[in-house]
Amino acid sequence: MLWSDFDAVARGEGGTGPLRKLRATERSRRLLLLRNLVEVVTKSEDLYRPLPSPETAWELLARVEHAAPQALEAILAHPYTGTWAGYTTRLYRQDVTGVCPFWVHVGHVHCLAAAAAVRAGIPFETEIPVWLGKAALPTLGSAQLRAEAPFSVATVRGDGNDVEIRNRHSVVRLPAHPSTDAPGWSGIRTTVCWAGERRLEVRLDDVDPYRGLYEPILPDRLSPVEVESWRTVLDGAWSLLAEHLPDVADTMRVGLDSIVPAPTVPFRLPSASTGEAFGSAIVAYGEDPATLAAALVHEFHHIRLGGLLHLVRLSVDDPRERLYAPWRADPRPIGGVLHGIYAFFGVASFWRALAAAEPDHELAAFEFALWRGQVRRTLDVVHADESLTVAGRRFLAGIAAELEPWQDEPVAAAPRTWARFAAEDHYAAWRTRHLRPDAGAVAELAAAWRAGLARPRFAALPEPRVPTPVPDGDWHDARTDLIRLRLGPDGATRFAAQGSAVPGATEADLHFVAGRPVEATAGYRKSLEANPDDPAALAGLGLALAARSTGPASRALLHRPELVRAVHRALRGGPGGTPPVETIAGWLGRFTH
Repeated sequence: MLWSDFDAVARGEGGTGPLRKLRATERSRRLLLLRNLVEVVTKSEDLYRPLPSPETAWELLARVEHAAPQALEAILAHPYTGTWAGYTTRLYRQDVTGVCPFWVHVGHVHCLAAAAAVRAGIPFETEIPVWLGKAALPTLGSAQLRAEAPFSVATVRGDGNDVEIRNRHSVVRLPAHPSTDAPGWSGIRTTVCWAGERRLEVRLDDVDPYRGLYEPILPDRLSPVEVESWRTVLDGAWSLLAEHLPDVADTMRVGLDSIVPAPTVPFRLPSASTGEAFGSAIVAYGEDPATLAAALVHEFHHIRLGGLLHLVRLSVDDPRERLYAPWRADPRPIGGVLHGIYAFFGVASFWRALAAAEPDHELAAFEFALWRGQVRRTLDVVHADESLTVAGRRFLAGIAAELEPWQDEPVAAAPRTWARFAAEDHYAAWRTRHLRPDAGAVAELAAAWRAGLARPRFAALPEPRVPTPVPDGDWHDARTDLIRLRLGPDGATRFAAQGSAVPGATEADLHFVAGRPVEATAGYRKSLEANPDDPAALAGLGLALAARSTGPASRALLHRPELVRAVHRALRGGPGGTPPVETIAGWLGRFTH
């Protein structure tokens, strides 16, 4: 890949050219991993028995390449070929036990070869592993066999036209079109979306054993109604992408092969991907096409960066969980932060385009204002980080150059204010849970309070620099969920009807997002009387006070909440009684910000 391609990918540009180069890299990587596994495992029958030698699978793949090269390419391009190769290689190298016996994992190579032979339409016969009666043919589907043992073997046989999978107890015959269902057979459904001349074809893969994020998983079959719901919302999301981010849509057609449907999560649309499954995104179902479109852009950026990282290192190995990431509740290592910056840069680009096209779309304006600021904030922190390579700094500079002009683009006052509140909320809760103030400073502050001093004698408070990954307290980010509910489609009605059902939301949260800061303040005070350590209530009180007027208490609660809580803990049960949290925050806020 040329540096010009590298720079284009950093900016979220470049079209299909750089992406095809990333695909070629993935193909080479998977072939190398596959061949290495075949060579090392073939040397020891104990590693692959009761299945045939992996070398026979390699020979079948060679026959497929000779007869129908495109069939082999389909298997090599399959995202979960990469997942399987990486996972099984790690099992072998680290000599650890996987979800299944090792022979089942390494035996998946026979599944890949059989699927390639079916696609090629050549005669063949081989044996494949069976997991709890499930026999997988990647990119095609999964057979359900009767099996007495958790792990067993089945025979796959094809004569160039008909294909069957059998064991001692049952036989399953594949339909003429394997994407359809048949007795004992679950085909992988495909959805095709059109927006003008732009076409997106993706598999809804709910059966491949290596479609999961970390470990193999069993099929989790969608019902026909669920499949149609997915197709409907994907149609809407694709139309939005084609209209508002046409260049990204054109590139996504080449880079997104498969979506793994995940269960609905109330009031959220979580998604995930892994660098080894280039071309795949795991996405929860949601009814809003715009939110799905943003999730697809998010994961597509992860896919691109995952492929790029197989060519160039953006940072040295540094697993320390030491950085604040505004999209995560926990501290993150530099590698995770780089991925998040790039993914949410993509998210911001989508909401920016939609907000520009639909000025009354409050949710789009909110999301754009939120993520342009959060990504920039994170860039400002890490752009000179010691763990970055020269390429890493160049990559971040490309994002920053694209993102910087967006900071001055106008956003309506209400969505912009809600975005500021959401950002302050997240940061305050993160600080409360993951930063530990200097014990000596806390003791001196408590002593100064007991002595009735207006401020402690030292000039400046030390800022805690190293977060702990172990959180001190629970937090749900419910207020941001409520903001999205209120600003989203039919927001006022849905907020009134469903707001109380948002996980973790309190009555005070509902008052705050409804625009009633006085009632919210009273509610958070009551919550803190019951539990003065609650991170959500501490941040909530800071927000509610700030919504009325900025003062020392709100400043301390939003910018040094971990200090407020630590000093309050030190004063509890002492002489003179325990002061309210808000009183301590007001005192600290006079000299800590």
